[in-house]
Amino acid sequence: MLRLRRIGLMMIAIGVVVRSGVALAQPAPATRPPLLFKEEWRLPKHEGPSTDENMRFKPEVVTNERIEAKLYGSDAAVVRAAEHEGRIDLWNGLATSPIAVTLRDKRNYLDLTGLARLRWLVRTNAIYTLYPVMKVADGTLIVGDRAITTGGEFLQVEIAFVGMRWYKLDPQKLVVMPEVKSPDLSKVDEVGLVSLQPGGGHGIAGSFNLSTVELYAKTVPR
Repeated sequence: MLRLRRIGLMMIAIGVVVRSGVALAQPAPATRPPLLFKEEWRLPKHEGPSTDENMRFKPEVVTNERIEAKLYGSDAAVVRAAEHEGRIDLWNGLATSPIAVTLRDKRNYLDLTGLARLRWLVRTNAIYTLYPVMKVADGTLIVGDRAITTGGEFLQVEIAFVGMRWYKLDPQKLVVMPEVKSPDLSKVDEVGLVSLQPGGGHGIAGSFNLSTVELYAKTVPR
């Protein structure tokens, strides 16, 4: 009887060791990639008053030397920099076409898989909506189906790229085209936001303001 009890205790001890070994072999939980870049914008250099024309977007509006901003849309030339709540943002209110604003790392592609996140302080005015947009490595512009609207307030939105449906986007007209099945998010050239409607002008009208933006992602050398 004593011998059986000893054998039982040995089996329990062995079971504890085995279970501990299994626990130690489990992979570490995934962690969010570090901050890759941050952009806060600045007003363009100009002479004279701060008119819509003098405040139009120029490459110098970008403050971070490692990135460049790209604007899409037939009327993208009228997008301007503006100041609200002590911050600089990009405003599309005078555009007569849909507008997309993307960011591109000059040295690397972007890996937007897993826990990669785009964090952007934005405002949508009136009944207006933004969507995630990216250009993948083969040059295709695609738009995700996750809608963003803030009801006239500046809110920080955080975008996860997995779990969305993606659609091809005409780079000139910004018209939504057929669905793109399983796009490669591990090698992205540009990432940003798009409005699929024109601006509504000054005042309380349909438009967006894109303020400080941060990207948390891994990189792939170009």
